[in-house]
Amino acid sequence: MPASSSLPLLPLSLSVAPMMDWTDTHCRVFHRLLAPHARLYTEMVHANAVIHGDRSRLLAMDPVEHPVALQLGGSEPALLAQAARIGAECGFDEINLNCGCPSDRVQAGRFGACLMREPRLVAESVAAMIESVSALETPVPVTVKCRLGVDDDHRYEAFRDFVDAVADAGCRMFVVHARNAWLKGLSPKENREVPPLRYDWAYALKRERPELAVVVNGGIATQDEATAHLEHADGAMLGRAAYHDPYLLHRLDVAWFGGPLRTRGELLRALRPYVESQLAGGPGHKGVPLKHITRHLLGLFHGERGGRAFRQVLSEGAHRPGADWSLVETALAATEHTEQAAA
Repeated sequence: MPASSSLPLLPLSLSVAPMMDWTDTHCRVFHRLLAPHARLYTEMVHANAVIHGDRSRLLAMDPVEHPVALQLGGSEPALLAQAARIGAECGFDEINLNCGCPSDRVQAGRFGACLMREPRLVAESVAAMIESVSALETPVPVTVKCRLGVDDDHRYEAFRDFVDAVADAGCRMFVVHARNAWLKGLSPKENREVPPLRYDWAYALKRERPELAVVVNGGIATQDEATAHLEHADGAMLGRAAYHDPYLLHRLDVAWFGGPLRTRGELLRALRPYVESQLAGGPGHKGVPLKHITRHLLGLFHGERGGRAFRQVLSEGAHRPGADWSLVETALAATEHTEQAAA
């Protein structure tokens, strides 16, 4: 029997999806502040980049982010195993294999959603990754994020067979983006919106394979929608909603795990020490421009009076040389002024 990837006692019920160009370390630090109990994921990083690239940039992580998972892309078991070990040694709490991204780049490289057609290769990759990290003093789980299928394959049995093959290799957790991926004719954005959602497939998988952890992803936009998934699966993973309306993360964390509901302004001001430390840099390290952090904050007042003014102040000012925390205070003041004007 292959080694299994047992899951540590970390929360599964609430997580934030890996999103290219979005869930960098600055975003994850902000999300951790909003949702202390959520599981966070990096952007997808190709195994080759982990092995040969600038790890200080690609694998940047602040200690406050834990629990945080590294998502890997690739299709070569040996390289994925090496990258998984590097990620575990760098302190990531989980290594996740991407079997769902439909972009042209991943298709050209035969990874991402293409792997849904190659369950044996995914099983070999997962087995190699598990073996690689199991030798460490503190092994971490190897998990898979997948789609329901690709193109016009609409057979639940094919999806279940894929999961079974990978589970036989030792994977015990599957994040299911509950749509097919269309490899031709749809952009990555359209692939997140056009193929119909089939949450019932993820629910059926959990019923039929209760020993597996199943987390549902795709199209979750509200607190009620996220909560409803917990009746049928182990967790709900938010993607774009967590980014465009980050306060939703805070409301979910409070509703599911308890604690006080903090105001948007209070949460944002709690980020000040991190922002100022990043702006200042350190010995041998240039400070981070404010715009790299504030781009993740723009949705904090989504749907609120003053939200537009908040975004405008940050968007127009954060790129200017010397922009600092005072700009964030100006943006907050703009929301308060708008509220007072409307009262």
